[in-house]
Amino acid sequence: MGIAKTKAQANWLTIGTIGVFFFIFGFITWLNGILIPYLKISCELNHFESYLVAFSFYIAYVLMAIPSSWVLKRTGLKGGMMIGLFVMAAGALLFIPAAFTRTYFFFLSGLFIMGTGLAILQTAANPYITILGPIESAAQRISIMGICSKSAGIIATYLFGVMALKDGDALLAKLSSMDLVSKAAALDELASRIIVPYFVMAAILILVGILVKISGLPEIDPNIRNAGDDKDGHAARTSIFQYPYLLLGVVAIFCDVGLEIIAGDTIISYGLSQGIPISVAKHFTSLTMLASILGYTIGVIAIPRYITQVKALKTCAILGIGLTLAAIGVPKMASVVFIALLGMANALIWPSVWPLALEGLGRFTRIGSSLLIMGNLGGALLPLLYGRLADAVSPQKAYFIVIPCYLFILYYATLGHKVGKRG
Repeated sequence: MGIAKTKAQANWLTIGTIGVFFFIFGFITWLNGILIPYLKISCELNHFESYLVAFSFYIAYVLMAIPSSWVLKRTGLKGGMMIGLFVMAAGALLFIPAAFTRTYFFFLSGLFIMGTGLAILQTAANPYITILGPIESAAQRISIMGICSKSAGIIATYLFGVMALKDGDALLAKLSSMDLVSKAAALDELASRIIVPYFVMAAILILVGILVKISGLPEIDPNIRNAGDDKDGHAARTSIFQYPYLLLGVVAIFCDVGLEIIAGDTIISYGLSQGIPISVAKHFTSLTMLASILGYTIGVIAIPRYITQVKALKTCAILGIGLTLAAIGVPKMASVVFIALLGMANALIWPSVWPLALEGLGRFTRIGSSLLIMGNLGGALLPLLYGRLADAVSPQKAYFIVIPCYLFILYYATLGHKVGKRG
């Protein structure tokens, strides 16, 4: 009994440590929701250009996911987490010259480097928490990580909103009547507001990276902890492409990340397009995060005791379709509320897809994790598509693009996760 209790305590300590990493994921990732309208003003961008923030951040996942698996093969999961934190710190520091010069390319470059660090960190941390315990309860553990991530998102967007857009409505009103010299000076002052926050962020990332190095976080071998069952023919498989349920899972993650970023990162700009003042709209991303935390909490309580990961995934897809149609069909503030509630619909998609896609990969777990991380491409492309449609049609009708994503997730929950599991 004493040994079992000690082991359980060690497991929860490990989960708590990984929770810190997911807090960092959330803090940095969901800053993009308020960075988009902030840079749209300070760098004088249109909708499409402003959503290059999400593109630059998430395209790094695609380009660096496979190299991340090579890094992890040499360093192990624990060493990879440390390297990822250091790379993210370098990206945060690039925001300082970007703010001084108000150069959008530098901002995008900093976001790309931070995305690269997150690619390494997530390629290590997601499979780590997935196979830390039974695969059937993985969605529960990942939901705990989601609560950490979205809580950080609420804190990040609130703090950044206060520091960077505290007088946004008054500033917008003044800009329209300023001459070019005064306008440039006002925008330079606006850009400079993020110098101290990003310097502090870089220092914290470096400190956490050092703490990871000296921590007692155990190393986990996926070859042992995630070995497949012989009845499914895992032992005879020689390539990651012989796992179609994983490849379909990559598409599901593509859809999921696009859905999450559209719900969280477009809602502020959408609110502004509906005539809602910045002083109110700057908090909308936090509403999406609160809805996500509600969804994650349901997952922690209900999975696997009351519902399976598969049923949770089906429910999320159906709920997402219903909420999207409601958001498109109602006016202004009511529409914003339905978009925020998409956070709840999206919450359990990532936690459910990861264990379904990684189950039984054994020695292919690291590369499988890299492919799933590449699914973050959805966060790069789908918001850009939304931005293009928002400019061409309307910000509200542009939300129609999420319906096919929910339909694919419904397919994966119903049939896709089974494809290739009987060898």
